[in-house]
Amino acid sequence: MLVLAVDTATPAVTAGVVELTDGRPRVLAECVTVDAKAHGELLAPHLRDALAAAGRTFAEVDAIVCGIGPGPFTGLRAGMVTAAALGHSLDRPVFPVCSLDAIAADVPGERLLVVTDARRREVYWAAYDGTRLTEPDVSAPAAVAARVAELGVTRVAGYGAKLYDFGLPVVGPEHPSPAGLVAAADLEGTPGPLTPLYLRRPDAVEPGARKRVSAR
Repeated sequence: MLVLAVDTATPAVTAGVVELTDGRPRVLAECVTVDAKAHGELLAPHLRDALAAAGRTFAEVDAIVCGIGPGPFTGLRAGMVTAAALGHSLDRPVFPVCSLDAIAADVPGERLLVVTDARRREVYWAAYDGTRLTEPDVSAPAAVAARVAELGVTRVAGYGAKLYDFGLPVVGPEHPSPAGLVAAADLEGTPGPLTPLYLRRPDAVEPGARKRVSAR
C-alpha cells in the first residue's frame, strides 16, 4: 500500500511517501521544511518532489493521510485543503490523524507527554501510554507541567518541549513525521470526517458594524 502523508499543523511543512507492508510503514521519500509562513507555498512542491524521489506517481497512490491538528488556523487549513483536493481528484481515501498522535507514534512504549507550540504562550498537548490518555487540549505550559505527576508521564516530545521546561527528558521528533502519521492512521477502517482540531477560535474576526457619525 502506497500512502501520501501530509501535515501542516506545526511550523513544519511535511510531505512524505510511505509504503505500508505487513502493517509497518517504510518511508520511501520525504520533504520537510520548517517555515511557519510557507505552508501554502511549499506543500504541493514538496509532494511532487517526494514522489519523484521515491520514483512513484500520483496515480500509484492508494491512500492519503493528513494531520488535522491541533494547530493554527491558516497553516492547518493549507494541508487539509490540499489533502482533500488530492483525494477528490485521485479518487483515493483521505484518513485524518491527530498530529499529536503522529508524534507519539514515533515514540512507542513510552508514558509520554506530547506538546506543540500553540503560540500566545500556550501549547497544544495530550498524554499517551501506547494510546492517547487525554483529549487534545490547549493550555499554558505551567498548567500542563503541574499535571505531569497526575498524568504519570515520564518523557516529553514535540516542539513545545524545546520552548518550555516540563521537567521531563525530551525524546522523539519535534514535528509529525510521515512515518508517524501513517503509523497513527487507521488505514483498515473507513476514513473519518476531515475535521480540523483548532481548539480555539481563529485570530481573525468579522468586523463589527460601522459606527454612525453624527453631523454637527
